[in-house]
Amino acid sequence: MIVFPNAKINIGLNVVSKRPDGYHNLETVFYPVSLSDALEMVEAPKSGISFSGTAVHGAPEDNLVLRAYNLVKKDFGLPPVHFHLHKVIPTGAGLGGGSSDAAFTLKLLNNFFELQISVEQLKNYAAAIGADCPFFIENRPAFATGIGDVLSPVQLDLSRYKLLIVKPPFGVSTPDAYRNIVLSVPSFSLSKIQERPVEEWKELVKNDFEKSVFKEYPEIENIKMKLYEMGAVYASMSGSGSSVFGIFRELPVQIPGQFPNDYFVFS
Repeated sequence: MIVFPNAKINIGLNVVSKRPDGYHNLETVFYPVSLSDALEMVEAPKSGISFSGTAVHGAPEDNLVLRAYNLVKKDFGLPPVHFHLHKVIPTGAGLGGGSSDAAFTLKLLNNFFELQISVEQLKNYAAAIGADCPFFIENRPAFATGIGDVLSPVQLDLSRYKLLIVKPPFGVSTPDAYRNIVLSVPSFSLSKIQERPVEEWKELVKNDFEKSVFKEYPEIENIKMKLYEMGAVYASMSGSGSSVFGIFRELPVQIPGQFPNDYFVFS
């Protein structure tokens, strides 16, 4: 069985306070996009679990796909399986690729083995893996608060626009991004984003990570400015970076020629 875990972008990100547990309360809007990995699972003839991948970074045993499998296996008698993960979503990009892989693994196991796990329990499993992982269970636009794990549906549809994602050849450490963050009270609540046209977002919708990340990585700020020069009606870094997305009425021609060859461009 094959599934296609998709990426997400953060439309706005306000870091509003630091929590007693050391984490931060934030508000953001998660929006699913079509950029996807491919994950295949088959039952294995041998005992245990095996994993292979293409373009997968890090040790296989640390992959979130296996972590998701092991969480479910604790509660259900799962047979041995083999996973193969083909990575397309870049890592360290603020696109949620690893979290999506894990969430889709949970849903894949539930459907393939007919475990009848409820949506809420799937979200509980996902929350044990990562703060943005529960979003990918229902995989629809959501206003997120808490550490990104408290989700409320948002009636947001960008289907009449074109999306361009640019990923420079380096990632941004999320802990480092948080370490340099400056807390602020947002002047515009992202819970109201569906009430304002995309053309107004440039002045209203901010990502609090940009100030500190741009200072450390000016190349990322240059990408954002380039997207506006190319005609984007809104452009922003996604999450804590390093990818930047632009929302266009129509995509410009000759997109790859606008960026160096070592940059990844997804439209």
